[in-house]
Amino acid sequence: MLYYLILTVSVVLFGVQFGFNQIYEKESDGSVRSSFLFVFGTAAVGIPILWVINGVRLSCTVFSLIMAVVSSVNMILCNYCSLKALGRVNLSLFSIFSMLGGMILPFVTGILFFDEALTVGKLICLVILSVAVLITVDLKEKKSGMLYCFAVFVFNGLSGVISKLYTSLPFEKVSQAMFSLLCAAVCTAIAAVPLIILRKPPLRPTKKGLLATAGAGAFNRTANYLLLLSLAQLPASVQYPFVTGGVIIVSTVISCLTGQKPSKKEIVSMMLSFVGIALLLIIP
Repeated sequence: MLYYLILTVSVVLFGVQFGFNQIYEKESDGSVRSSFLFVFGTAAVGIPILWVINGVRLSCTVFSLIMAVVSSVNMILCNYCSLKALGRVNLSLFSIFSMLGGMILPFVTGILFFDEALTVGKLICLVILSVAVLITVDLKEKKSGMLYCFAVFVFNGLSGVISKLYTSLPFEKVSQAMFSLLCAAVCTAIAAVPLIILRKPPLRPTKKGLLATAGAGAFNRTANYLLLLSLAQLPASVQYPFVTGGVIIVSTVISCLTGQKPSKKEIVSMMLSFVGIALLLIIP
């Protein structure tokens, strides 16, 4: 039960982080450089937070460093494709590919490669949450950005797969907090390169945009650390459907609290998410 509580806290943090992401999108110019600045800022903010969580200690292994590089490159590619996709398709269509990828790929990986049980509860939950995501799509949207959407599906799903590989493979590794710190440090270094190369004309982020970057970084990096912590005890085929359904619920609640009236589709999606998560926990 403790790890489900940790997972729930992580989901809430992700929901708040998405609010900061929306603020930054409104404050930025939508360029590739702005995207890299956001990646750089959010990762850099996470470094001191994760260092403190790790007990103000530093350590490293070859396996942990390799996986941190792989994770960081995947995250940056996902961020870049997300930016391109959002410039071509609407948010609802983008969210479908992002959320389904983040749920399905780790689910399949856990079942096929790590001997996680394929139960009735998991299957029903997967179907219900897939419906919950799919009903939010706007079918009138043009599909010129579908290639980028498929890329987001893969890269967002791979983030969970990489986490599962890190926690499960039998190599010498650092703690979850230290690995999260390594990921943040590597991501900061990689994102700094294009910012140095493309430094002209200079970016002039707004104060509100910088604050949104700091908020997103603090919440995202902490949430990802908690995901990694719970993944050491929970199957990927349970954790990632739980996260997908939870994010739908939290995002809808936040929309209500901030005065953004959710649509009927979003309300139905939230209700289905409740049912899917409940069945995941109740049915063996």
